[in-house]
Amino acid sequence: MKKISKILIILAGAVFFIGISSCDTEEFLEVDHYSILDADQMFKSDEDAKAGLVGCYDMMLPVGETNGDWGFKPNLFIGGHPTMDTQATGWDKDWNTQNWNPGSPELLSGWKHAYKAITRCNDFLSGLEEAENITPALKTSLDGQARGIRAFFYMWLAKAFGRVPMLATGENYVNTPAKARAETYEEMWSFIIEDLKVAVDELKWEPLNGEYGRITKGFALSYLGEAYMWMAFRVPDKATENYQLAAAALLEVINSGKYALNPSFTTLWDPGEVWTKECIWEEVLDEGSQWNSWSNLTDAHTWHTYFSACPSLGGWGSLYLSWEWWGSYEPGDKRREASGVTGEITDIKPEWKSATNYGYNPYLQQSLTVPDKLNTHYHFYMNGEAAPSIWSLKTWRTCRADWNAMWGPQQIYYKRYANVLFDYAECLFNLNGESDATAWGIINQIRERAWGNLEVGKKEELTAKYLPYYQQIAQFYISKGDENVVVPEEYPLPFNENTVVVPDAKTYYAQLKSDKGFSSPVWLLALGEERRKEFNTEWCLAQDLIRSGYIEDHITNNYPKGVGVPNTDPGVQDNWHTYRNFDFDIRKMDMPIPTDELLKNDLCDQNDAYK
Repeated sequence: MKKISKILIILAGAVFFIGISSCDTEEFLEVDHYSILDADQMFKSDEDAKAGLVGCYDMMLPVGETNGDWGFKPNLFIGGHPTMDTQATGWDKDWNTQNWNPGSPELLSGWKHAYKAITRCNDFLSGLEEAENITPALKTSLDGQARGIRAFFYMWLAKAFGRVPMLATGENYVNTPAKARAETYEEMWSFIIEDLKVAVDELKWEPLNGEYGRITKGFALSYLGEAYMWMAFRVPDKATENYQLAAAALLEVINSGKYALNPSFTTLWDPGEVWTKECIWEEVLDEGSQWNSWSNLTDAHTWHTYFSACPSLGGWGSLYLSWEWWGSYEPGDKRREASGVTGEITDIKPEWKSATNYGYNPYLQQSLTVPDKLNTHYHFYMNGEAAPSIWSLKTWRTCRADWNAMWGPQQIYYKRYANVLFDYAECLFNLNGESDATAWGIINQIRERAWGNLEVGKKEELTAKYLPYYQQIAQFYISKGDENVVVPEEYPLPFNENTVVVPDAKTYYAQLKSDKGFSSPVWLLALGEERRKEFNTEWCLAQDLIRSGYIEDHITNNYPKGVGVPNTDPGVQDNWHTYRNFDFDIRKMDMPIPTDELLKNDLCDQNDAYK
């Protein structure tokens, strides 16, 4: 039997460094570690059945035997890098230039991880269906949860690869070693939609036993709405019908009153609170009971900090952010400083120089000005390779990339309430046209939060909730001899205390379309650009831009081919442009089926762009 050392205990909203959680999950957090139960034991009692489902939830976290980097790789490579707003060096650079291929190991690890999750769900659902000793209400809830997990992983596969093999309840790669991909997109998405519809019917708005980290009705409806939107994209002759169904599902989430935007966008990645009202689904990784010790090497962690930090300060160079992205923000939009930190660039454009994040990580009190001075150029140029001198504050804020402390708590969002709002607006625009007032109102609502207007009057409350972690992490670094660190008395980025005027979205994007020559209608330009600003370094972005039809216009106009200096030319250091040398191929937005799968499954064929 396989030992599980983290599972739902962590996923449920682990008490971080200072022990703060948004929900009362203490009872759930005290659950003992489980072993995966033998099939004949799993359904003998309610407790055994709940323990069995933990094996399915286990796959929401990194699992060393299939993908120890799940939640970062391949998620970033598929959901971020193809947009070019996130960038990399080394082999990872291939994901910015459409040079991925069927042999890319990240594709195979993601494929195997997802299908391992699906086969666990299939085995669980098969046994649950025959179980006679489970309380009916619990049986219904467990069925809905397992279907939600299966739908989550099938959606990841479908959004990444296009058509994929659809293993049904009871099927796994032992009893079904070969299976063809779904013959049509309608067949594939109908399978996923059916799972989510059943989950909607079987689940409640609140998680089972109040244990956050379990699938709920809100999860099922949010993903159901997105699934209908993918059906509309993939089966265009039924687009109107599916946009209507999507809008209905998403509106039910909106009208439920269970979800809301966080008052401050800035705090969404802070350890002070998890499973907030904005969160629909997230992966919560904690620093463990020995967060500064090598003895805590469990699968409840990833190397986010090291992947994300500046290489001059211990990072590994897997994640940089582009100047095209940094320059897309309007003055006053606080999402930029909440999302990234720049080097101390010599002669930086005045409008790009941050008052808080210029050459400095305000959360870690860490200067980016170091002796190698590589951070003083627009491009960080090292060993013949260049990448923008911007790093993500969504993933590099809870601890430094040094060996005093290997781990830092991380919140990896897969779906936020902001996703639901944007998706609903997209449905309304497709159904009612560019002038839909409700859709524009949603965009303006999110922009009000982006400019900090929802923070007004809440400074004391927000500070009390989110500052203590940064006070304790400062005390830790002081104890390690850092004389430049002080215990902060204010939150690292100032909260708004007065309301500001936010430019009207429709007016702004109509002008941007005219200025830059975008071909998309104004509503699609607005949605695409707002998603770029809201969801940078979140694994939904590339797929949102693909499904909405904006990705090609984005690449063409935000990253024009041949502009700037090639990355291998030392002159790139002082040129901010990303140099694109390839012709964008929309067909490659369906990733190639991994070679290993084609060799083992002779019924599976390859996507057209890779034949």
